[in-house]
Amino acid sequence: MLAAIDRMAERGYKGVSTKEIAAAAGVSEMTLFRQFGSKMNLLEKAIERYHYAAEMTQVFEERLTWNLREDLLLIGRMYHETMDRNRKLFLIVLGDNELAGLREQAQKHPRKLLELLTGYFTEMRSRGKLIETDAEAQAIAFMWLHYGAFLSRLFAPSSITSLPFSEVMESSVELFARGLTP
Repeated sequence: MLAAIDRMAERGYKGVSTKEIAAAAGVSEMTLFRQFGSKMNLLEKAIERYHYAAEMTQVFEERLTWNLREDLLLIGRMYHETMDRNRKLFLIVLGDNELAGLREQAQKHPRKLLELLTGYFTEMRSRGKLIETDAEAQAIAFMWLHYGAFLSRLFAPSSITSLPFSEVMESSVELFARGLTP
């Protein structure tokens, strides 16, 4: 899978053949087809394997402290670590109009994060640690802020600001925590 991701990120989905992928992976093209069936199926399996839904679910189930500032910082860091690690997949999927169906399938991952964050904000509100607010609206605002930050750095480091990304992330978390804490 990693050989396919590397080749497709370099030359685009259409720019690489299954023969090239197989050679880069050190297997025969027949083995590649037996394992995945098609180049599209290989990419689908890669997205399933390397996207962030499972990792983020684990964070929400095992690592939350119920301290808004700490938790949002943890969630933001994990999100960016995972997204940065999988940046080649995003370059592939966002770079080819033929992959629109695959982009739709990949939406289940942000939907899962939205569900997790909404549940977290709802629980924080019930514990008296969050102001009365629309939990889903706050969750999507947090997600879009971080997705926008990821996209702005997808192709190259940001030339918009000289601030280190960690400082920007901490500042955004501080803003959310101050705005949502009773």
